[in-house]
Amino acid sequence: MKIKLIRPTADMKQQIMDYRAEFVSNGERVHGSALLGEYETFEEWFADVVKNSSEATVADCWEPSTTLLSVDEDNNIIGMIDIRHRLNDYLLAYGGHIGYSVRKSERRKGYATQMLVQALEICKDMGIEKVLITCAKDNVASAATIRNGGGILENEVYEDDVLMQRYWIDIK
Repeated sequence: MKIKLIRPTADMKQQIMDYRAEFVSNGERVHGSALLGEYETFEEWFADVVKNSSEATVADCWEPSTTLLSVDEDNNIIGMIDIRHRLNDYLLAYGGHIGYSVRKSERRKGYATQMLVQALEICKDMGIEKVLITCAKDNVASAATIRNGGGILENEVYEDDVLMQRYWIDIK
């Protein structure tokens, strides 16, 4: 099944909060979602997503980013993906240009790979020639997705007590 990446809108509130709830109920962090799991209300999260998408209004200590939903042909949310327009010191060390997640009920169907391919095209359109993507070493599925997208492992670094892998994808 094909997916497309779209910007979140206020009228998708219930779908987005249902997506969040699936991660919370499984005890998982919602990666690549502009910290959706950290917000109590949709309104607060959505306001920050909009604010952080612009150079003029991005929060201090953040970099501008584009947060997108991965949806199927019925507009059901399959996953989320963040594209950071540039890297600060933290993103260079641990976070990368792209973060993503796929809801548990939709994993192992190739959606993450489709999301990554589409996100890399967006990065290319933004003028980013080399994309950094990271994942925890024990996240074998994510590492495979990154490698399938052309990722080359540069190194491994610890973020607190989690061993992170840092992959670069050349998209010139």
